[in-house]
Amino acid sequence: MSMQINKNFIKSTTYSKANAYYEIINYLDSELWDVLSKLPHADAEKVEEIRLRNGKPLMISLGARDYFVSPNCSLLSKPIECIHVSHKHILKTFQLISNYSIYSIEEELKNGFVTVKGGHRIGITGKVIYGNGGLETIKDISSLNIRIAKEIIGVSNKIIQHIIKKPNSIFNTLLVSPPQCGKTTLLRDIIRNISNGMEAYNFYGIKVGVVDERSELAGTYMGYPQNDIGFRTDIIDSCQKHEGILLLLRSMSPNVIATDEIGDEKDIKAIHEAIKAGVKIISTVHGDGIEDILTKPKLRDVIKEKVFERLIIIDNANGVGNIKDVLEGQSFKSILR
Repeated sequence: MSMQINKNFIKSTTYSKANAYYEIINYLDSELWDVLSKLPHADAEKVEEIRLRNGKPLMISLGARDYFVSPNCSLLSKPIECIHVSHKHILKTFQLISNYSIYSIEEELKNGFVTVKGGHRIGITGKVIYGNGGLETIKDISSLNIRIAKEIIGVSNKIIQHIIKKPNSIFNTLLVSPPQCGKTTLLRDIIRNISNGMEAYNFYGIKVGVVDERSELAGTYMGYPQNDIGFRTDIIDSCQKHEGILLLLRSMSPNVIATDEIGDEKDIKAIHEAIKAGVKIISTVHGDGIEDILTKPKLRDVIKEKVFERLIIIDNANGVGNIKDVLEGQSFKSILR
């Protein structure tokens, strides 16, 4: 089976993620599709990544573990009698991703990834070509990392009470989490809830501007968000965070600006500009906890300045997206205990 993507078939409403895995494997070379389509539904729902590396075993990640794949789609802990990815597999998959037109994804290639219908993100490595303006494209593709977009509607419902601030505002909030613990999924659902409002808390919804630098929050495809991020939400897609924050301030009069993974000096400076303009901030950062982020110079400064009024600490102790603690931003004391 092979598939050409029909660019005219786009839904302006939230795209269903019930069959996200089976949706994304339609972008794979037919030989790989034949194998991966046999994965049981219970396992398919848990798949986070599919890895294609030229000349290396086919691998998938689920439940925070990597597995090799056998010809009958058994998941193996060791690379014995498993499928190996060929150059043909990668070439055909790349053609399907680009809809047989590399020119249509040239700008995205400069960022090292492509977002496809459904909000799924495909990371790409190979030979980098530079020109007068810097990185121009990637050719001789050697690896593809297919990350399956999975929104979980309602995952933030319990935590939202610690974020909203009456009357109809929110606290400046920072989600702190190690990689792959669900912080982006949680942030996405927080955006949806503060955009739509939550009647249970007499919270009526506010305007949210999203800077989606890596197209992971909204999963925008041809101008349409593939994830549900609320009806009062405006998106700056594939834009550096500091530039996106300033663009939203100038153009969209947001009440809140949300972005993923702040860190460098320009991000922090833009956050200060937003706060001076009376706009609230909600973002994420990599870290194992408050002690960890205080070791990072730029983040340490903004934390000590008490910019963030709520610090939500996430881990995977009880599964992905586990809320370990919620700290008050002035005292760093838990508000859950």
